Amino acid sequence: MDDETALIISALSGLPPPQLYALIQSIFSAAFHHHRRLSAILSSPTLFLLTLRHLHSLSLPGKTLLIARHLLSSLRLLTSHLDPVTHSSSHLLIRHRDLDAALLLLLLCDLRHHEPQALDTRRPSDWRLVLQRQCSDDALSISGIGVYNGGTLIPYVETVARCWRFISSSAAGAGGKSGREAPASVAVVVALPSVGGAGGDCAICREEMRPGRDVCELPCQHRFHWLCALPWLRKRNTCPCCRFELPTDDVMAEIRRLWTILARAATGVPHQSPDSTWPHQSPDSTWPHQGSFAVVNDGVYGAMEGCDNDTCG
Repeated sequence: MDDETALIISALSGLPPPQLYALIQSIFSAAFHHHRRLSAILSSPTLFLLTLRHLHSLSLPGKTLLIARHLLSSLRLLTSHLDPVTHSSSHLLIRHRDLDAALLLLLLCDLRHHEPQALDTRRPSDWRLVLQRQCSDDALSISGIGVYNGGTLIPYVETVARCWRFISSSAAGAGGKSGREAPASVAVVVALPSVGGAGGDCAICREEMRPGRDVCELPCQHRFHWLCALPWLRKRNTCPCCRFELPTDDVMAEIRRLWTILARAATGVPHQSPDSTWPHQSPDSTWPHQGSFAVVNDGVYGAMEGCDNDTCG
């Protein structure tokens, strides 16, 4: 088991049994939905070629963002009982077409990793049958008769870990920096409660929060003048006092925030300040990595460039 998978399992193992059971049920539902989407794509030549064409239309950074949004969706599920701030933003939701493309891209990467030459001599219109076999083999290996819902947990977590390694290595390759600032989510800021001033100074303006003045309270229970907090949170998603992180609408920053929650849960450290290990890549992280992802990317581009309207839909 790789380090990232072990970290996630360790974080989840600390959940109370009722929460862990509910999470496993949610993961089973998500995995079943993903399997149904993949089955639909691979069963329909038209849908398969449309999804492949959508992948072809994306640049390499676009494909990276596609994987990032898929990873973010999975991290939100995994941290649903760990994140002290519930957050739902339509801006960060992955669309059905993008989900299909992400699932197909991950399957292509997986096939490329296990059988590097499997698609080299085939036309894109023939890839579907090869991928059907790969998908069936994967399904049979993890879901035999009598396997309980929890049997889906490890494969799901392993996929999340692989996506994390790819995204973190991409961030490192692009010069990503630890703890880069991102504004707090607008929806979360709007939902902050207003409270009465109860003495003490605002940590931003250093003026007293007198009774009757508009004051907001962050989830960490630190209070600030609304007029001071809004400009601050417009630039960064951390508490001025303790650096508690609020959710953000920045995809990469939100991935880092949720991964930090998992890392702290795994080590028993309370969620508070940002982790300094972003971007992180395990020395043995070999899938999906920049090289294999680029090869798949080149394969999709190169093969699709030779497609005409008859073969590509």
